[in-house]
Amino acid sequence: MSTSRPRILVSNDDGYFSEGLQTLVEAVSPLGEVWVVAPDREQSAASHAISLHRPLRIKEVRERWFSVDGTPTDCSYLAVNHLLKDNRPQLMVSGINHGANLADDVMYSGTVAAAMEAAFLGIPAIAFSLVTRGPFDFKPAGRFARALVTEALSRPLPPRMLLNVNIPGGVEPDGYVITKQGRHSYGQNVVEKEDPRGRKYYWIGGTEYAHDDIPGSDCNAVFDEKRVSVTPMHFEMTDHGRIPELSGWNLQGFKRHGPGGGD
Repeated sequence: MSTSRPRILVSNDDGYFSEGLQTLVEAVSPLGEVWVVAPDREQSAASHAISLHRPLRIKEVRERWFSVDGTPTDCSYLAVNHLLKDNRPQLMVSGINHGANLADDVMYSGTVAAAMEAAFLGIPAIAFSLVTRGPFDFKPAGRFARALVTEALSRPLPPRMLLNVNIPGGVEPDGYVITKQGRHSYGQNVVEKEDPRGRKYYWIGGTEYAHDDIPGSDCNAVFDEKRVSVTPMHFEMTDHGRIPELSGWNLQGFKRHGPGGGD
């Protein structure tokens, strides 16, 4: 019977030097052999970008701790397929992000993308985010991360499992909720400015936050109930409810094949 400790991969999108990543490493280090492969600079909102048209460089910061001059997705890809290819990790954790990754944020989040890439590659993964714009007290998030990872490592996990976890900032959560994705908005303002040479430039990304009141959603759990949200996610994005409607469309000069199309 093997007595080796489980191998845990840690990454993020705030950079290998970030306080959130340090907290996550400290939280999970008693639970296994930790390897860190993270961006060499902040990559917030990098989404699932992967570097296909330039070479990547890996720097060993210290033992089992590496920085990559690429995206969070690059980090997970290089970790699983290169650095740890001969002994793949049992679990990947990403974060702890300096800010929320709720609702639609997951489409832009580098934190979630790093975890998602690991899950794509067959490694169960969990993304952690602290929902605040400051000050950043990561201690409650670290305690929750340790509890969740402890439980995850105690059981067989599906290889493509992906959990998105958001911890409310500024409070000590009294528990957690298994949630679904909610809906929110940061506003849609575009700020136009002019540089010293008279050329216009633009800032996008609003700051007027509002979320829809959706019972059972991650937003409601974190903002209204002040509890941790744990959202299981998958990669199937097909809108199955839209298929019957599209089946009624008639495109002149083209025959529709497949179910209900005459084949």
